[in-house]
Amino acid sequence: MTTKFYLIIEKLRIPLSRVIAVVLIAIIALSNSEWEETIPAVSTLLFFIGIFLVAIASLGRMWCSLYIAGYKTEVLITKGPYSICRNPLYFFSLIGAMGVGFASETTLIPTILFIVFMLYYPMVIHSEEKELQSLHGEKFEKYAATTPKFFPKLSCLTEPEKYIVNPIVFRKHMFSALWFVWLAGILEIIEELHELKMLPVLFKIY
Repeated sequence: MTTKFYLIIEKLRIPLSRVIAVVLIAIIALSNSEWEETIPAVSTLLFFIGIFLVAIASLGRMWCSLYIAGYKTEVLITKGPYSICRNPLYFFSLIGAMGVGFASETTLIPTILFIVFMLYYPMVIHSEEKELQSLHGEKFEKYAATTPKFFPKLSCLTEPEKYIVNPIVFRKHMFSALWFVWLAGILEIIEELHELKMLPVLFKIY
């Protein structure tokens, strides 16, 4: 695939993510979990799994933001979360997406989110790593040779005693790091509206 194609993929990442989020929230807003009706214990378990994953994702994304805030691609970050895998922000994003999916108390929504993520984000990761390789050359190649691409290897963790952080940029990153929490909150509001009969349930999903 051409460099131009990957650039287009990267530019579409944020707007596409927002479109998918809106579509799925609309589906959830008009539906209800079939598990809640048939096996309430499964519905409750899915919800708690979801909240647990959202918490991990939010903390993980904030950890990543601490290291990359204000640096972007100009500096090759290899410490903290970036020492256990090369794309920890996307790893925690996947966990957050699955968490929001399970918080809907369904199995269909997290399945859809997982499929979308695996179809799209490998191309985004490839595009960004190609840029890093062109910017940092041999330094990135050495980093890639010793650090997993996506799934973290905790034994590789290295953290500096001190680290310079841009507080203004980090503050802005904090809000995006917590957006899975906002989505989980929206799901709870939707469920309450369903119970109050203020929002119609048109269909049910597992």
